[in-house]
Amino acid sequence: MVQPHSRTSEALYSNFLEQANAIPGDSATLDKRLNFAPLILGNFLNFHTLLRHPMYCFAALSHRRISMKYDAIIVGSGQAGNPLAYRLADLGWSVALIEKKDLGGTCINIGCTPTKTMVHRAQVAHYARNAARWGVNASNVSVDLAKIVAQKDEVVLSFRSGQQKQVDKRANLRLHRGHARFVGPHQLKVGDDLLESEKIFIDTGGHPTIPAIPGLDTALYLTNESIMQLTTLPEHLLILGAGYIGLEFGQMFRRYGSRVTVLHTGKQIVPREDPEIAGGLQKALEAEGMQFLLSARTTRVENKNGAVTLSFDGTAGTSSLTGSHLLVATGRGPNTDNLGLDKAGIETGKNGFIKVNGRLETNVPGVWALGDCKGGPAFTHISYNDFQIVYGNLVEGKNLTTENRIVPFCVFTDPQLGGVGMTEKEARAKSYKLKIGKCPMTRVARAIERGETAGLMKLVVDATNDRILGAFILASEGGELVQILATLMLANQPYTLLKGAVYIHPTLAEGFFALMEDVKPAD
Repeated sequence: MVQPHSRTSEALYSNFLEQANAIPGDSATLDKRLNFAPLILGNFLNFHTLLRHPMYCFAALSHRRISMKYDAIIVGSGQAGNPLAYRLADLGWSVALIEKKDLGGTCINIGCTPTKTMVHRAQVAHYARNAARWGVNASNVSVDLAKIVAQKDEVVLSFRSGQQKQVDKRANLRLHRGHARFVGPHQLKVGDDLLESEKIFIDTGGHPTIPAIPGLDTALYLTNESIMQLTTLPEHLLILGAGYIGLEFGQMFRRYGSRVTVLHTGKQIVPREDPEIAGGLQKALEAEGMQFLLSARTTRVENKNGAVTLSFDGTAGTSSLTGSHLLVATGRGPNTDNLGLDKAGIETGKNGFIKVNGRLETNVPGVWALGDCKGGPAFTHISYNDFQIVYGNLVEGKNLTTENRIVPFCVFTDPQLGGVGMTEKEARAKSYKLKIGKCPMTRVARAIERGETAGLMKLVVDATNDRILGAFILASEGGELVQILATLMLANQPYTLLKGAVYIHPTLAEGFFALMEDVKPAD
């Protein structure tokens, strides 16, 4: 509880408490109510004496100009910022959490949660529309996109409200709504509030990057966020980019009933992957009617008569393509350009990503960067692991680092592409002596029983010690399957350990028998 610093202020203090208690709310939120005080609590004879309280006010006589000092300030409520805020608050720290939009960051609001909800509905539509393939009769299958969007919004709202409840139950965690800007190495301004802490954590996430294509800035294009607000099905969806976002939305809307064409500047979709993996995924998507124009460089975008036309240079020369809607999915950049990082002396690298070391520390002591704003793999699970690293080092005395961490991933197409570690081409570039194993899903009993045999499994092994360097599974549940192999990598055990494992029959994981048996020295 805040206490007066001199007996001469006791009467004023008592009067102030009466006014503060008149504001609606319970006693547990008194400290937050005091932040609205037009007077300064403290030693009324010496305005330079600070309150001995985690969220105190300086002597600021201007109306609503409040300056507060915290044990920790967290900028952004993403999947690194939120758990860090909760855990530090649970230790008794005074914590400021700053969020200018919705609690939960990209993942909950415009990323994983809404997209995977809509991907699932697309899979249901696919099964229903192709029911005859499995001997089931279904007719008059149609998609109610408005209802799907409403269901998606309901899921998002439930997750977001869960985050709000987590904030509300911690009296020493204060949520500041607004945009944060550094005004010094350890000071941030949010609206009229000036916040100060010796420990500041930046978790501001990222945003879609829009390429500098003539005409695109005036075109009516969609991003991964705005496309999920459509309630009318696009007749012909054009997509720029054949990465994770472009492919997931492409298949989703193809299964909803749209015609879909993907244009990509590279020779291969998901360009990081080995050719047989990327080729297998492209074949599966083309089998559903998606069209791909690879090695196609878009040169102009035009809106004509309610449609969008792309001009591009391709393998056959200059051409054009017209569709009803355009999704731009060419990459993402960090939300760092308007944080005032220069005022704090925080260094950034290429494209504005904040520079950090393996412990996620910036060049400014007492300032960390977590999640997408620092670069690297833009996955929610990486953001959460960033939290684990920072908390472990800061509170638990550990020496955790991002260096050499094992990063699994999944492209939520169907079949899913689950992967972990180095691809074969990456391992060869580092001069590893390799063993390679492959198993098509046509050899896996459970895949045959399900009638879903598209894809393959691939293992990249260090031939000198039989440790797995990388694993990639293109299959119905590729994301689930690859985590078994990622666990083996985490334990630093040879792949041969799984050769003698007992797998449940019949499961997709049982296919590891054939995969392990196929491992042999590579050329």
